[in-house]
Amino acid sequence: MTQHYFHSSLTGMGYVVLGAWLIQATVGVTLLVSWARHAHGQSAGLVWTHAVAMVGFLVPWSAFVVTGAALWAWVGFGVLLVFIGFGDATMVRRARTVLGETNPGLRDYVPAALVALSGRLGRRTTFHMLFSAVVFFGALAVAIGATVAAAAS
Repeated sequence: MTQHYFHSSLTGMGYVVLGAWLIQATVGVTLLVSWARHAHGQSAGLVWTHAVAMVGFLVPWSAFVVTGAALWAWVGFGVLLVFIGFGDATMVRRARTVLGETNPGLRDYVPAALVALSGRLGRRTTFHMLFSAVVFFGALAVAIGATVAAAAS
């Protein structure tokens, strides 16, 4: 009985992560449209890689929600782990432009996050940056829980 309850809770949490991802994807699409209108292709490789991969998260995560198999949760989390960084790199580049700096590398992530939190990159960017943690850490927690549940069975 306890295992069934734990499995149902994990499936429910899988849906919560999926819902959070849908919110994040909706905001992401609005950012993508704004980028397409105004950025003139700047950082296109980063933007498109991030956008396509984040949509790609939907496939393994949906498979997890349907099957409850921990492997699918880990594949979904792996997609996030590898490809969220492309969005971070885009934010860092944009913050450097706002600040008039040209330093290479992601060592400027904290200053870029501070620029986003100040509102200088727009509310949607700030929300997208902050809310990504809900999806990322939610997916990690569910993947760990699914693994523990599978080991206990």
